[in-house]
Amino acid sequence: MARPRNCRRVGFIPESNYFKPRGVPLSMLEDVILTVDEFEAIRLADLENLYQEQAAEKMKVSRPTFGRIIDSAHQKVAEALVTGKALKIEGGEFEMAVMRKFVCYDCNHTWQMDYGTGRPENCPSCKSGNIHRVQQGRGYGRVFGKGQGRVCRGVQQKQ
Repeated sequence: MARPRNCRRVGFIPESNYFKPRGVPLSMLEDVILTVDEFEAIRLADLENLYQEQAAEKMKVSRPTFGRIIDSAHQKVAEALVTGKALKIEGGEFEMAVMRKFVCYDCNHTWQMDYGTGRPENCPSCKSGNIHRVQQGRGYGRVFGKGQGRVCRGVQQKQ
């Protein structure tokens, strides 16, 4: 019997989750499904330029597992680009890593940081030390919604 899949931590859900070739009617296109965790792997490795070991740590998976996730993601993106298929981002098993939000009382700049990165010393905009945390939910959250995937560790999805 296969071992159960580990839950992957995701720090970003795309606002746009469907990409298609220009000028081709939607009814004539085939979809390639990229899971949310595969999207996160591309974001960490290709956009943020993290090494696989660092990206795996952020997603709370092993380095070899991250390698398999990113290989699968690259394969799917290449298939969509080369064959002119639509790319749809949905599904997968993941938990959302909720970010901490801060505000600078001097310049009103707001920004977010991952949990576990320590408290910022200064505002990234004006370098003031007059910063405060915006009080909101703490810890790790779950994302519920259409096509967002299965929630890990037996938490039931709300309708």
